[in-house]
Amino acid sequence: MENKERVRVPRRILSSLLSSVSAGVVPRAGAPYIAIGRKDEIAALLSDLENIAQGGSSMRFLIGRYGSGKSFLMQLIRGYALERDFLTADADLSPERRLYGTAGSGVATYRELMKNLASKASPDGGALPRVIARWIGNLQAQIGEDVSGQKLRAAVNEALRDVEVMVGGFDFARVVASYYEAYLEGNDAQMSACLCWLRGEFTSKVEARRALGFHVSVIIDDENWYDFIKLFAVLARKIGYRGFVVFVDECVNLYKISHRVSRENNYEKILSMFNDALQGKAEGLLLVLGGTPQFLEDPRRGLFSYEALRSRLCDSRFADAEFRNLIGPVIRLRRLSEDELYALIVRVTGLYAEYYSWTPRITEQQQLRFLEICTSRAGADSMLTPREILRDYMTVLNILMQNAEADFDRIVKNVVGESTVSSKSAETGGENADFNPEDIVF
Repeated sequence: MENKERVRVPRRILSSLLSSVSAGVVPRAGAPYIAIGRKDEIAALLSDLENIAQGGSSMRFLIGRYGSGKSFLMQLIRGYALERDFLTADADLSPERRLYGTAGSGVATYRELMKNLASKASPDGGALPRVIARWIGNLQAQIGEDVSGQKLRAAVNEALRDVEVMVGGFDFARVVASYYEAYLEGNDAQMSACLCWLRGEFTSKVEARRALGFHVSVIIDDENWYDFIKLFAVLARKIGYRGFVVFVDECVNLYKISHRVSRENNYEKILSMFNDALQGKAEGLLLVLGGTPQFLEDPRRGLFSYEALRSRLCDSRFADAEFRNLIGPVIRLRRLSEDELYALIVRVTGLYAEYYSWTPRITEQQQLRFLEICTSRAGADSMLTPREILRDYMTVLNILMQNAEADFDRIVKNVVGESTVSSKSAETGGENADFNPEDIVF
């Protein structure tokens, strides 16, 4: 009884968690409650967090099949980072959002990252105003009473001095300083204009100059947006956060770019980010990219088609599938073991029962039978994913709860029948094989 009280989940989080799992979507909140079987990967990424907290930098590639848990692991680490007082930002790539592009497809990724900028106090995104407000509050607490604001201005300028020497740093520091001036004067319009510039929302320097009221030599665009990510990482540590963690998911969309030059330009951007991170030129920044094995390994269109990246990311000749290496830049997500999958569905069963205040009519033997059905299909050893299992299992639970006359055997009998037909068809020649209704087992 005490254990149940200890792990009780807030109802709001539990609702979002179960809805996400049922739909095959990665939960944005509550991921730790169903985290099973990724202990080593989590430990490796938490080690990276401690590294950037000391001013280091790092870059990781999470590689796995669709549904294997890449996005889930990202959200899990994102939650851990926020708890440890890091700033985080995350974005999914798409045909409209790339790492490098024209017509706004590069800066669109930056805007998405800024929209999802999160802190411990603002875990759902949109944290930029609150992050700056925290800095103002900390400076004011250190300075004490200062009616004129001169000491505060001096403290702001001192903190921004290191930023000014970086690429784009002069304008960046000037806009941040202008925000502080507007804050002291209560000028909401100026504060809003500064935030628009910091979020990369201006499309021309003329537009930015008109809104800001002073000259800026650059705006954040397709070419330079990554430089401002590095500036934010430096600023994060200056204003009291431990570092900046950026998650970029669905990198397979870069693999899908049909135009070779455009695709290679994006890979060149990844190479630049990788070199910065591994050479320590991105202070306080951790970059985590998620993609499929094809995105990494395809010799024609994947990262390995770009020789400079292939030579950095390919496995050493001493690497072997029998051994794991979680210190290198590439983390390959292995398939969860059957014991881990069983623990996962037991955990979900408990959460489901807690949310609906209902005792699931499914026994331990039936849960094992469900796993046996899932893992007995052809190719399940390598292709079966947690997403697929959880979606199917949630369907079983939903049917059991809403249909009093239903039981586990009635729900799964059609699945067993389909599996049997498929197996016998394969043995006797596939689609051209003679069909015998007596072969179907119910």
